[in-house]
Formats: sequence, C-alpha cells, structure tokens
Amino acid sequence: MDFHHDEDRQMLADMLGRYLQQKYPVDQRHAISASERGWSAEHWTAMAELGIIGALFSEETGGFGGKGFDIAVIFEQLGRALVVEPFLGTLMAGRALARSGTQADLLAEVIAGTKLLAFAQGEAHSGDDLTRIATQAHQAGDGWLLNGGKAVVPQVEEADHILVGARFSGAAGNEAGVGLFLVDKGASGLRVHGYPLIDGSRGGDLMLTDTPAKRVSENGHALIEDAIAAGIVALSWEAVGAMDMLKAATLDYLRTRRQFGMPIGKFQALQHRMATVALDIEQARSAAINAAAALEGPRTTRERAVSAAKYTIGWVGALAAEEAIQMHGGIGMTWELPLSHYAKRLVMIDHQLGDEDHHLERFIALGSAA
Repeated sequence: MDFHHDEDRQMLADMLGRYLQQKYPVDQRHAISASERGWSAEHWTAMAELGIIGALFSEETGGFGGKGFDIAVIFEQLGRALVVEPFLGTLMAGRALARSGTQADLLAEVIAGTKLLAFAQGEAHSGDDLTRIATQAHQAGDGWLLNGGKAVVPQVEEADHILVGARFSGAAGNEAGVGLFLVDKGASGLRVHGYPLIDGSRGGDLMLTDTPAKRVSENGHALIEDAIAAGIVALSWEAVGAMDMLKAATLDYLRTRRQFGMPIGKFQALQHRMATVALDIEQARSAAINAAAALEGPRTTRERAVSAAKYTIGWVGALAAEEAIQMHGGIGMTWELPLSHYAKRLVMIDHQLGDEDHHLERFIALGSAA
C-alpha cells in the first residue's frame, strides 16, 4: 500500500511548512503565546489566504478538502512549528456546522479567516463521556436558552461564535437527548474565564445563564462524535509532527555532543534507546494514518481507529518526550531549547479529547460491541 500523499496534498504541506519555517520561528511563537490574545490575527489571516483553513472543509461547504488526509497534512506541519492559532476548535466546530447543513454564510466567513469558532463540549464533571452533559437547553418562544457550563475550551476568549452541546430540558441522560447550539460572542448571560495552558496556548471556562442560542441540530450526539473523531485525527498528526522534531533534535545532539573524545551517539546504549524511539514514532504514524483513512468510514470502524490512534500517540508521545529530555540532560529542560516546549505540547495533546487510558478502554468496548 502506498502511504505517500497525493501531489495536491504534498504541495499544501510544503507550502505551509515553508511559511511556518520562514514566518513562524520559535521565538515569535513564544511572543505570540505570551501575548494577551494568545494567538496572532496576522498569521491567521495569512494562513487563511494560503487556503489552509479551506483545506479543512469540503467543496460542498466552500472549502477544497475536508478528508482525513487533508487534516493530516495540515496538522502535521502545525505540530512541527508548535502553532498556537485556533485551528482545532475551528476544525471541530466548523465540521459539526457543515454536517448539520446550517450556517453556510458563517462557514464562508470562517474559511475566509474573518470569523473564529470554538467547540465547547467537555464539562467539569463529565470526564470523557460524551453523553454526560449537564448543560440544559429549554425553549423560550422561537428561540432557546442555555444554562450550565463548559470547561477548558481551547481559544474560547477570542471566538466570535461558540458551538455548545446541551441536553434538552427533561431529556434522559443518553445520546438521544443532546442538541447542538450556536452562541454568539457577547450574548447575555455568557461569561468566559480565560487562562493560559501548560503548552503555551490558551483555554477558558464558559458559564451560561439563560444565554440565548440558535439550535443547530436536534441530533447533537452524532455530530459531536464525528467532530471529535476529526479532532483526534488532527491531534494525532500534530503529535507526529512534534515527535519528528524531537527525534531530529535529539539525533543532532547525539552527533555533536562529545564525551570521552567521541560523539555520545557512538555509545551503544544510546543508539538502542534512540532506535526504540524511532520505531515507536513510526508505530504512532501508522496509527495516525489508519485514523485518517477511517474518518469517512462506518461509525464503528472510525471510532475504533481514532481511539487506537489517540491511545498510541499518548504513550509514544510521553516516551519520545522523556527520552529526548533525558538524552539531552539538564539542557533539555531549559526554556531556550524548543525541546521542552514540544514535550509540554505532547503532554497536553494526551489530555485533549480523552487520554490514552480512556481510549484504550473505549477501543476494547467498541470491539466487544461489534
């Protein structure tokens, strides 16, 4: 089987890679991360003009991609550069809106880079169970009001619109009672508490008190599950990009750091450890390939593939980060070396959209139910 990207996707990856290499060096990334907004509108607009946002969406919704491997080539490059702009929330919220068949004008503005979306699903006590939604939606005249809260929503402070999963008032606590609602920035009863995250990005908690919202879909669970599957494909490939950078930096250090009159890369014990890391990264890449290929497939096949990928990048990411830091020694923990920032991003990726323990249990459960 040929795992190479087709010509169009490879050109997209090369174009984005060149842009990030030239315009988004690590020192500028740190400055953007430390800014009040936590992302760069200038870079966001530039990448929208390059077609990067459009590649995340299908032709039917105004983009020119939207498949698993379109997501893969973009997020692999974002992971290599530690990009903090709100691509993940845009992908998930935009995909759910596209699948709902609503808000076509808003999606056009999102693809153009003029509007930002956030995807608010997790709650303080929900864990990773998509059916444990305490936020309530009740009808008021021709509209809807939301009450509840959402936790650790990426880049929510700057979002123009927030896509919220909520349970219809009085509905049972299962998949059938969940809807999707669009909340506008500045809506009454909406409060956002923002904060920095460990990887240099920003997140926030939502508090909703009789907050007006537009109902996007009555069948919210299926759309949420599909959007999260796409998000896991994105995170898997972002992790692969970050791990490749860790591997390259560590190999370079082993070739140049000298001890006892020779490069430390000559020591057999370090060679064996590095070989193990390289093999495990390739295993993570294979799992990410499988997830991207399954994204448009049957639900059970898709969900097992994304859970397998998320589990694999969780433990491989931790291994790659730990080994890179240990083989660099104390310098591996310094702020000045990008290594530590890749390690923090990999830790954060493991906890986004379900950690490795959750997805291992889920993979087993999905196999038992099949």
